[in-house]
Amino acid sequence: MVLRIVRLGSPRLPDEGTRIGTVRRPPRGVAKSEFSRQDWYDVWFPTLAPSVETMKLGQQVVTPAQWAAFGRKFRAEMAAPDARHALALLATLSHTSDFSVGCYCADEARCHRSILRELLKESGARLAENGIAENGT
Repeated sequence: MVLRIVRLGSPRLPDEGTRIGTVRRPPRGVAKSEFSRQDWYDVWFPTLAPSVETMKLGQQVVTPAQWAAFGRKFRAEMAAPDARHALALLATLSHTSDFSVGCYCADEARCHRSILRELLKESGARLAENGIAENGT
């Protein structure tokens, strides 16, 4: 069992499991009934998305210093009790279930999902890396 970090809207991987959208807003121009069928997400979970203010900051990142500022702000948001509990829940579930979390951004290195990857790992999640689970299995 493993948790994958994915780009929402990309084709699903075999055995990916439930896809969780950790985004602030649903995809534009897509009917709610089509979210899962079009490989966006099965469940919307904005608890692990940046606030609107932080999301806008992230969208304007150009320099490494700006990315670092975004990361600090997003990590601070993820330190709130609801987010901490959500991270702990997903980390625990990753040991018994296949599922994925993701965002729309094309480049994970400049997306909050890269920070989510770190936070989930710090929370003890069993993560897939290139289709292979980290922690040796």
